[in-house]
Amino acid sequence: MATYGAGGEGYSGLNGMVSETEHKIMTDLPAELLEYILCFPVLKHVDICNVSCSCKRLHDVCHGRGKVWGHQYKLRWPRLQKHYRQNECCDWLKEYRTRHTVGLQIRRTVVSISKRFFTEVPCVGQVLGDSFAEIESLGAPEHFCEDELLSILNSDRRKSLTLKYYAKKILYFLRQQNILRSLKMFLEQPAEQQSALEGAVLVDQYCNPLADVSLDGISSQLEEITDKVKKMLRMKNSSHPSLRVTQGDCCAVEDFELERQVVVALNAVLYEQLQYKGNECDYYNPLNSYIHQVLLRRTGIPISLSVLYMTLARKLGVQLEPVNFPNHFLLRWCQHQRGSGDIYDFVYIDAFGKGKQLTAKECEYLIGHQVTADYYSAISTTEVLLRMVGNLLNIGKRGEGNEKSYQLLRDSLDLYLTINPDNVQYLLLQARLYFHLGIWPEKVLDILQHIQALDPSQHGAVGYLVQHTLEHIQHKKHPVEPEVKRRSAPEHVEVQYSVGLIMKHKRSGYNCVIYGWDPKCTMSQEWITTMRVHQLSSGANQPFYNVLVQDGTCRYAAQENLEPHSAPLEIAHPEVGRYFSEFHDSHYVANEELQTRYPEDMAETLGTVRDLYHRLTPSSGQASGQQESPKGPGVSSQDQKSQENQEAMPM
Repeated sequence: MATYGAGGEGYSGLNGMVSETEHKIMTDLPAELLEYILCFPVLKHVDICNVSCSCKRLHDVCHGRGKVWGHQYKLRWPRLQKHYRQNECCDWLKEYRTRHTVGLQIRRTVVSISKRFFTEVPCVGQVLGDSFAEIESLGAPEHFCEDELLSILNSDRRKSLTLKYYAKKILYFLRQQNILRSLKMFLEQPAEQQSALEGAVLVDQYCNPLADVSLDGISSQLEEITDKVKKMLRMKNSSHPSLRVTQGDCCAVEDFELERQVVVALNAVLYEQLQYKGNECDYYNPLNSYIHQVLLRRTGIPISLSVLYMTLARKLGVQLEPVNFPNHFLLRWCQHQRGSGDIYDFVYIDAFGKGKQLTAKECEYLIGHQVTADYYSAISTTEVLLRMVGNLLNIGKRGEGNEKSYQLLRDSLDLYLTINPDNVQYLLLQARLYFHLGIWPEKVLDILQHIQALDPSQHGAVGYLVQHTLEHIQHKKHPVEPEVKRRSAPEHVEVQYSVGLIMKHKRSGYNCVIYGWDPKCTMSQEWITTMRVHQLSSGANQPFYNVLVQDGTCRYAAQENLEPHSAPLEIAHPEVGRYFSEFHDSHYVANEELQTRYPEDMAETLGTVRDLYHRLTPSSGQASGQQESPKGPGVSSQDQKSQENQEAMPM
């Protein structure tokens, strides 16, 4: 009989003779059992490192390609499992080290960004081009970089706001670069192999890089609709050839009557059963152009509904062609011999109008005037995408000049110029947009040089932009030190509120958070007149505050129009992370950069919070009073400690 332990004393056997204990230790166990023990969830990678250093036997059990390190890798980074085949054999210890090192590098880069790119103009959406180059220069596997950025974004919702703000921007950019590469490969395919659905999905992905949108996911949803149409078709004609088409295959129904049956069934399912419709009430909402949103909300505009309708019809054997009709995208369905050039040989389908079938003459009634026969011609997939992106461009130009509309304009310009890189009109618009936003001046010069080569007649506009862009580059080389505003200064004695306080506008009723202030209104006389500041009791001669508003806008509000919020709440503004590192129950904690601008405001904010929100419990009040300033750019003491622990981990 064997015993496992450290003792070496004998015991008395049944025959009365003293027998020596058979001394066994843990390392005598079979390797499979040791691996099982070392894969217990309570053991972390530090424990495995320590165990493997204890003796050769355990070092061999914890070898890089074994189960132990494979388990540690999968336990710590579960999102990465999709990048490996099931039961794939690889050096898990090497993968673990690489992923761990990449994580540290990414965090250091993201933490450093705030100090370099902090600005007081939040609505223009500063682009972090230089930092993206740093991420790419790491040479790390892209999925490791993305996984670390997602880890940052999925951490505590109220903390590390500055870190999350820049991590989100970097992830946005990295995914967009991948999608652009996919779009360029798509455009290089022969025209007959290009799918309008795939192109529309790429447009959707580029404008929504943080959303879970994939061609497989969209195709799966369309297959479900196709099955519903087949079920409807089977009730009318159980021997219809479209019913024999399996998932992923295509067929061509040649008989006109059989085609008509498909179209009737498709209309019944899409518009009657599933209640798809054109969005007449909110036509210029960009969501109408994104395929995943059209499927989710079951509403869209003519072109997005036409892409869905055409794709579904082709899955069922009916070949429809896209028609770039002015102001109202259509599909055409040949009623006679294929290849006919006569516009009267086609029926035109209005997917926006519940699949209504129109003659060529009736199409003109849609837009209220006559058009030439060219407008009834079928167009290529590339032209479909240009029209789709053109719609988004127009929506961006109609925007209110906020972060969201600028982002849409930038994204749609990127897409349009990827598809049609020599469009002078949009190249000039892109250069003007970047110049207006004050971003990528070197890229602006490249764009202007390209415009000049394409169209020398644009030398006037090009020359103006070149001159001012060069001035901007010179200005960047000699940045002006930001103004530091101290509350104790005599000229600031009338400033009542401080950065980080949650406020309510007395007149408009909106909720907001203060991220800056001036002792007097600093806007132009034109703005003061337009906003009727003179009608205020103190006019422009009172403190004004820069505030981030709940609706996503940034405003400049007079002190007499603001009051502390009776029940402070988080402000869902996309730029909150640029200025604040944490939401602390009743106020926002300014990050290091904002505290540098307003060095005395944090103490004032904490005092105001204690005085106003006395119903806080003593423990929470004490926590507010002891709030420490962040240890790094936008990083709270807890985040700093977490980072130090990460760096100290023995590998």
